Amino acid sequence: MIDFERFDLYQIDSLLSEDERMVRESVRRWVRRRLLPEIEDWAWECRFPTELVPEMAELGLLGAPYVEYDFPGLNAVAYGLINQELEAGDSGVRSFVSVQTSLVMFPILQWGSQEQRDRWIPALGAGKAIGCFGLTEPDFGSNPGGMRTRAVRDGDDWVLNGEKAWITNGGIADVAVVWARTEDGVRGFLVERGTEGFETVEHKGKYSLRVSVTSQLVFSDCRIPAENLLPGTTGLKNPLMCLNQARYGIAWGALGSAMATFSAALDYSATRIQFGGKPIAAHQITQVKLAEMYSEIVKGQLVALQLGRMKDDGTLRHEAVSLAKRNNVQVARDCAKTAREIHGANGIVNEYPIMRHLMNIETVHTYEGTHDIHTLVLGNYLTGIPAFEPPLG
Repeated sequence: MIDFERFDLYQIDSLLSEDERMVRESVRRWVRRRLLPEIEDWAWECRFPTELVPEMAELGLLGAPYVEYDFPGLNAVAYGLINQELEAGDSGVRSFVSVQTSLVMFPILQWGSQEQRDRWIPALGAGKAIGCFGLTEPDFGSNPGGMRTRAVRDGDDWVLNGEKAWITNGGIADVAVVWARTEDGVRGFLVERGTEGFETVEHKGKYSLRVSVTSQLVFSDCRIPAENLLPGTTGLKNPLMCLNQARYGIAWGALGSAMATFSAALDYSATRIQFGGKPIAAHQITQVKLAEMYSEIVKGQLVALQLGRMKDDGTLRHEAVSLAKRNNVQVARDCAKTAREIHGANGIVNEYPIMRHLMNIETVHTYEGTHDIHTLVLGNYLTGIPAFEPPLG
């Protein structure tokens, strides 16, 4: 895979600190050494390599932006670069780290009790425990406010009933952060694996995110102790704040996918000989496609970098995250399609990474807020008029 910095027309590398570049290179080396040699086999087998979780923890990838419990405390740009390099390997692997860090550790740190933090945060960061995030339901994805999962207080316990769908890590999770309606609004709960009345069912037949565990969570009179309530949660705004953390990582991760497909297309076009003994890279139409891919990735890099700087200095608006997620995922989607065209028939076989990235990015285009929903978020920001009912958040 070609290092994208080789074509740094806008000297974006000079805008990164030495520490940020070191983080990027460390993760890149690990991805190329441990992921890329096996990733196509894992995708074919539809298997997430749980054996790599301790290595991710050793690299400091789980909980990287946090300072609590002696975690690395990386800034937002460095954490973004982690996501970029992981997704250059595979979206499923980046999804694992994103869920563990942004959707499980984040709410426990933000709204959990001290006992909950002490029990779960060190274990999650060390990869000794795996978590998942239960918000989406079979009938409610873009409209989480319609959720039907309910939690009712019964003495010293809460009793949960309902279903969650499309949950990354669900079948391998030791703990689920579950969002449910209560008499006091939407609250968050920690539900441990093995709790009576809680089961997971793996989603079968996926063409996308095959190097990832995706499950349905089913709660049938699931009784959990009162201390499993996340005490600081007070409404739907809490899970939406979690999603904003995850979307930030996706905005960077999508660029990694785009860089991977661009790199593959550039390399392939230089070696594929056709029409008079010349590489197809010598033909104008191929150069147009490569130039378009490159231009869009560079613009996405600048968006992501400024997004990270604003996150670090506390000036980031959620609409800016929507713009970045929407834009950069579309860039990755377009790059994967164009790379498939450049590869011709070879673009559909697993000798090359194109089809895997193309299928993966279709899921990324949908989850953590669809492209259309983020479009409407921007429309609301620009006009002051919400175009969705009920209003999101």
